[in-house]
Amino acid sequence: MRDFVLVGLSHRTAPVEVRERLAVPRDRLGEELREIAASGRFDEALLISTCNRVELYATSSDPINAAKRARDALAARLLDSAAEDALYQERGVDAVRHVFRVASSLDSLVVGEPQILGQVKEAFDAAKGAGTVGTLLGRCFTQAFATAKRVRNETGIAQGTVSVSSIACELAKKIFGNLEGRRTLLLGAGEMGESAARSLRQTGTQLHVINRSEDRAHSLAESCGGRAVPYERLTLELAEADVVIASTASPKFILTPEMMKGVVRSRRHRPLFIIDIAVPRDVDPRVGNMDNVFVYDVDDLQQVAEENLSVRAREASLAESIVEEELGAFLTWRRSLELAPTIVALRKRFAEVAEQELRRALPRLDGVNESDRAVLEAMSRSMVNKLLHQPMTQLKAGAGEPDGALLIDAVRRLFALSEEDAGAKEASTEGSGEAKVTQLTTAAAGSSGDST
Repeated sequence: MRDFVLVGLSHRTAPVEVRERLAVPRDRLGEELREIAASGRFDEALLISTCNRVELYATSSDPINAAKRARDALAARLLDSAAEDALYQERGVDAVRHVFRVASSLDSLVVGEPQILGQVKEAFDAAKGAGTVGTLLGRCFTQAFATAKRVRNETGIAQGTVSVSSIACELAKKIFGNLEGRRTLLLGAGEMGESAARSLRQTGTQLHVINRSEDRAHSLAESCGGRAVPYERLTLELAEADVVIASTASPKFILTPEMMKGVVRSRRHRPLFIIDIAVPRDVDPRVGNMDNVFVYDVDDLQQVAEENLSVRAREASLAESIVEEELGAFLTWRRSLELAPTIVALRKRFAEVAEQELRRALPRLDGVNESDRAVLEAMSRSMVNKLLHQPMTQLKAGAGEPDGALLIDAVRRLFALSEEDAGAKEASTEGSGEAKVTQLTTAAAGSSGDST
């Protein structure tokens, strides 16, 4: 029976210098996922990579070994055995609960931020494109999206400052008290840069935007009342800025000590505050050791984020309740999916025994004609249906309970049922489990009163 596996790391377990080793660019998610899924021999797989987490979700009929293979796949990319301690893993219901919380932004650095849902949806689309998503992960993530929508609509968790970018702007305001008249350089005009620009729009800052794509820089600057600057003017802009917010998708450092030496000299002891919200980082950490240069990365935003969370603590509690409610609904569906092949296999086992005994008995009877044979076969089927009626009714009712999986497993063990019995494996992956169960139990119930 297949189950869920999760292995990953996040801002809760690993600093940014470890997280960036596993970070996967958006345009390479599908390629990386196909490689991991093939090497790990998973039934299904999905990879989430954001500035604050990298997580691998998979399903397997051998979840214990699958978890080990998933851990090995990520650990090999860390290139440091000590960093492996940052990896966590979950199986079964705990893995499902985790993805519901992640999609609902309950496990984010900034609880309530909206970007994570879009990032999880991008990961889901990448997995579909790579052909690594099937029935279980497909339903799990679809319900995770529905959970996130309920959390967004039914709670006030998104009130206040609700993104890494806006938290970065909050930090900039804390540093200066007021950004009005200050010069802010936005390095990068992607989603994070756009979010930061929106947050800065009402502060009165002089916003300058630099991006390798000048068209994108012009578009963002125009929409936020700022000014686009050619990328070639980067060092000149650094020399004039009060605050720099860096959020590019570059795989390597953009601001290095070598570049910043001339910038620091030209600033003549004026302090420069750099807030690096990119993962991988845009700013070489050695830049923070230079005179009058103060560098903050995403991990340094934690304190500001926690202060903001206290305002939304009650809403987060309501959101957790929604997650548990949706989790219960998902598990009911999951058990129905497991129940259908169990009932198919159980009926097949009883029918096989009845048929074997009938074949054994018929040669011993004298003068049995076709009419008599039909009566005996009908009696055999009726006995099977009557014997199965009550067990199937109880099995269906019990499967909806929290310990329903234990009941299904007990039946499988008692009657030595396997997934291969009666094509159970196909039944478990095609169509609606609930519909199959209803059809099967209705058939048993309808024939339980048949006479011979």
